[in-house]
Amino acid sequence: MATKRNISSNEPANKPVIDEAVARNWEIPDFTIKEIRDAIPSHCFRRDTFRSFTYVIHDFAIIAVLGYLATYIDQVHSAALRLLLWSLYWTAQGIVGTGVWVIGHECGHQAFSPSKAVNNSVGFVLHTLLLVPYHSWRFSHSRHHKATGHMSKDQVFLPKTREKVGLPPRDKDPQADGPHDVLDETPIIVLYRMFLMFLFGWPLYLFTNVTGQDYPGWASHFNPSCDIYEEGQYWDVVSSSVGVVGMVGLLGYCGQIFGSLNMIKYYVIPYLCVNFWLVLITYLQHTDPKLPHYRENVWNFQRGAALTVDRSYGALIDYFHHHISDTHVAHHFFSTMPHYHAEEATAHIKKALGKHYHCDNTPIPIALWKVWKSCRFVESEGDVVFYKN
Repeated sequence: MATKRNISSNEPANKPVIDEAVARNWEIPDFTIKEIRDAIPSHCFRRDTFRSFTYVIHDFAIIAVLGYLATYIDQVHSAALRLLLWSLYWTAQGIVGTGVWVIGHECGHQAFSPSKAVNNSVGFVLHTLLLVPYHSWRFSHSRHHKATGHMSKDQVFLPKTREKVGLPPRDKDPQADGPHDVLDETPIIVLYRMFLMFLFGWPLYLFTNVTGQDYPGWASHFNPSCDIYEEGQYWDVVSSSVGVVGMVGLLGYCGQIFGSLNMIKYYVIPYLCVNFWLVLITYLQHTDPKLPHYRENVWNFQRGAALTVDRSYGALIDYFHHHISDTHVAHHFFSTMPHYHAEEATAHIKKALGKHYHCDNTPIPIALWKVWKSCRFVESEGDVVFYKN
């Protein structure tokens, strides 16, 4: 199905600059969405409201059990054992809480139910509980899906260009294709920067659009007037912000009732763990030295959707994360497909895409280190650009 690219008559007349693609023997795919959709059984696209709610009940039941068990931790006499048990609670609750976030994310894609009202009501509640402005994020995330892999229209983890990282033009750079000594970081600096990204990356993205498109002014998921949003989305953004403020108020009230330390132990630290997973998953789904980004002359929706990496975090975590990571290619092609059909659909998509299906089973810590060190910048020119270091 996928062959070497011949630019068709309905594409821009100016010839695409694909020097990097040729140098890396990268074949620009030439398939249609219909070809991919026809390869997937039709039942994979059916949304079942009742079945979707069973996953909500499943996740909240586990969250409740974990919270109940945690009430016994402080009765343990050994301080070291208490710390170990709390760490296990925070880890487990963060993993399950990420699954709740994934279901809210699915609501934002209208994949939870055939009913838009059900989708948005459930999504608003689930995301607000996790301090996510539901509609605000839903709108910006839709933009990401509509322009995945596009150098000037994608919304998150956009590559920095050569100029942005302070390098000279390529023809004047003695280390043209890298690695660049000036960009090299010691392991302790890498770990420190990772710590900052995983701790602050998600809230900074929501508040300031960090790693996102360079919009003018205060581009924020809490600013309904910024250029992320269209005029008709104003009040939905406002309502999402009000929901988050109300949730913060509720948490503050609970802190007065149950004590601030308890709120930190039972909610805040698991919340930070959820943030860690969101940043890690998103970063590794869309950042890889093997995959390019496209500019306007080459990009189209299906090519962008294929610039996504399926990664497994192990059977247990994949299960509690509702397979958001190991079926992400399918999700980008068909975002209204429920997660409980995505594994089956992935098997068919893998066959349909052939060499253009991307999956990396490198252990996650090793993959993270490799991606971090290898993916520093892209060239400012060219219609197919790969990460360099």
